Amino acid sequence: MPIRIDNDLPVKQILEEENIFVMDENRSNSQDIRPIDILILNLMPLKEDTELQLLRSLSNTPLQVNITFVRTVSYESKHTSRDHLERFYSSFKEVRKRKWDGMIITGAPVEKMKFEDVEYWEELTKIMDWADKNVTSTLHICWGAQAGLYYHYGINKYELPKKLSGIYEHHTMHKSQELVRGFDDTFLAPHSRYTGIDAVAVRNNPDLVILADSVICGPYIIVGDAGKNIFITGHPEYDTLTLDQEYHRDLGKGIEPDIPVNYYPDDDATRPPVKSWRCHANTLYTNWLNYYVYQSTPYDWTRRVAEDK
Repeated sequence: MPIRIDNDLPVKQILEEENIFVMDENRSNSQDIRPIDILILNLMPLKEDTELQLLRSLSNTPLQVNITFVRTVSYESKHTSRDHLERFYSSFKEVRKRKWDGMIITGAPVEKMKFEDVEYWEELTKIMDWADKNVTSTLHICWGAQAGLYYHYGINKYELPKKLSGIYEHHTMHKSQELVRGFDDTFLAPHSRYTGIDAVAVRNNPDLVILADSVICGPYIIVGDAGKNIFITGHPEYDTLTLDQEYHRDLGKGIEPDIPVNYYPDDDATRPPVKSWRCHANTLYTNWLNYYVYQSTPYDWTRRVAEDK
């Protein structure tokens, strides 16, 4: 089944050209089916790039998925047009009056800052509090995962000696858990960050379970409160060229970054990178949508009024 997005969303044409089944609002409204409704709180600066990445990932499921993008109002993006935000994004005030099946909180390029110093931190904490009562399962990605672990469980982050960038090997744990159903014993996943999390504190917290980790990157998939909150410390949604774009962006800024690990053939940045993580990324999103959202949400959930307006 398809993802359902706004008829005029610019990335819709790209998705259709890639043979991804996209359903517009008109066709969606004519079908007698219980779709699942997903909020995406997009904190990334290049919002259209992130829209495309996440929609690709969420499309590989037999479920019909209705997508609503959410933006912060306490901070206005400098890299996405006001017209795009006003046309295709809702504010938290506009979505908080009802229940939602699932929510995704993306990463953001603010990881070197203290959480409380981030301009929209207070707004984000209100959203996370609300989601605990009104969203079946919330998936947190990269900095969003660090923010959620810190706010919900008091897990601190720390600055790494240098940027973690590349495609790293991970090991599957607790293989009976539904989120990693279908995973191989080892798999690859992208990371792009300057900070890490306190792995000891994660392991010592009885409400958190690590389902996959990496010798180099630390915990990768963490489930909190039996799936109410899920944390992904990397970027499974990244496209083939995302790390390449980040690498050349940093070169242009004079940062002299290391070449992303295990990304370019023979570490030659003049050669096209190889995508080696898509199958497990798709499985991760499909498992989340099915087992932690669709199978756990009552049929009439979305008709109910939110508990905390």
